Amino acid sequence: MRLLLETLKLYPVLEGGHQPLSKSQKNAENEQLLEEALAESRSENKKALDALMSSKSRFQKIKGHDVYRFSIKISDADWLLQVLNDIRVGAWVQLGSPDKTNDSFAALDEETAPSYWAMEVAGHFQMTLLQALTEQGELGS
Repeated sequence: MRLLLETLKLYPVLEGGHQPLSKSQKNAENEQLLEEALAESRSENKKALDALMSSKSRFQKIKGHDVYRFSIKISDADWLLQVLNDIRVGAWVQLGSPDKTNDSFAALDEETAPSYWAMEVAGHFQMTLLQALTEQGELGS
């Protein structure tokens, strides 16, 4: 539970402007409009994420164990997968967009370790959520 909450606190990993819409200056106005829309979307997602995770019924402690059951509506699952993907991709970009996991692992130091950790943990939670959805029959084959 704490690992998921700490990972989700990282959202959004990347702020705007990390990748321009085009290389020419002709589209500067369009780029600014797009960036404003994306910033608003990130802000709304952050508020929704905080509200979702602060729900008292979201985590239920399993009696006799030091683990929790995480519950989410199916309608929120796709959105949460997108948030986790944004965290994962953002961390990957912070690592310099390595071609292979080994490339980012080789350059692991005090500065890059948090991004590597975020990338791997977000991926773990994505796969866990996808597996749960598959087992519930919510994903098509």
